[in-house]
Amino acid sequence: MQVSEALLFQLGALLATLAVLGGLARFLALSPIPVYLLAGLCLGKGGVVPVAAAGEFIATAAPIGVVLLLLTLGLEFSATEFASSLRRHLPSAAVDVVLNAAPGAAAGWLLGLNGVAILALAGVTYISSSGVIARLVQDLGRLGNRETPAVLSVLVLEDFAMAAYLPLFAVLAAGGGWVEAVVDMVAAVGALAAAFTASYRWGHHVGRLVEHPDSEQLLLRVLGITLIVAAVAEVLHASAAVGAFLVGLTLTGATADRARQVLGPLRDLFAAIFFLSIGLSVDPHELVPMLPVALALAAVTAATKVATGVVAARRDGVARRGQLRAGAALIARGEFSLIIIGLIGTSIPGFAALGTSYVFVMAIAGPVLARYAGGASTPATGST
Repeated sequence: MQVSEALLFQLGALLATLAVLGGLARFLALSPIPVYLLAGLCLGKGGVVPVAAAGEFIATAAPIGVVLLLLTLGLEFSATEFASSLRRHLPSAAVDVVLNAAPGAAAGWLLGLNGVAILALAGVTYISSSGVIARLVQDLGRLGNRETPAVLSVLVLEDFAMAAYLPLFAVLAAGGGWVEAVVDMVAAVGALAAAFTASYRWGHHVGRLVEHPDSEQLLLRVLGITLIVAAVAEVLHASAAVGAFLVGLTLTGATADRARQVLGPLRDLFAAIFFLSIGLSVDPHELVPMLPVALALAAVTAATKVATGVVAARRDGVARRGQLRAGAALIARGEFSLIIIGLIGTSIPGFAALGTSYVFVMAIAGPVLARYAGGASTPATGST
């Protein structure tokens, strides 16, 4: 079989670079996410060292990284507990929409954008990055914190909202009518609701299906089912990340423990590639012109996300420090925002540059702010 020497060399050099940068971040007690993003920025479009040969592999591997991050996050919870948490946080979701979509819509109006672009910018500022935050919670050792279920509930409800928003917006961005857009939206929401109901009621059968004493068999079964469910979720205009999360919720007990062990190294590898891919997709020359506006918008929406997290964590009876940690954890934007920007493309002059600048600022600032917000972490059995 013919092997591309350029692909092997570039991929090897990238992974070695990420190892060095990640090790430095760990030494400084920081999440490695910001340095992975900056590495991608330096190596991608307009960067100092292009890595074209490795680009296709990275583009393919990046979505798998998000799927694995949300799968392993789902393994930490049971479907029953999480369904209860979702119901409790429906008011938090309403607060999230009002606080975080409004600044984007207002900024679009002030910049003189048309209705579709205003809707797009509202979506960009509203949706947090499930992939970045899932990794961040693990990096900071906060999986057992009292505020973490509130954070995850907000993220999943945002992904549910995206199941309605993306089909609607995609049709409008392509020049379609409102009737077609609403039909697509209703179909997507219905499919996602049916999938969640099936996971809640019959998901325990998945555990029996994948359970096996051999680790290789367990890995292949869990990963195979997860990727299939993620693909179906995408076909239904829902989120592959939500599909993977639902699979994780269905696995409990010893099966979930073993799945976490066998999936851990694979998750870390593909997650690093996912963060690298965000930086690679950005041309640094496009960031500069819109950076002042992006920074102003980032400051406003960082504050509104913190407020969202405070409201959500308060509903779970979390103390003030935990509320601040929850809010800071939600700041990062990422993959969904970039999808929205991609749907607009170059049809609106300056929009892609503004949106991309904003996302990159938030993707870097979010993990840094989350590291220092709210003080030390406290397990779920503690008071904060």
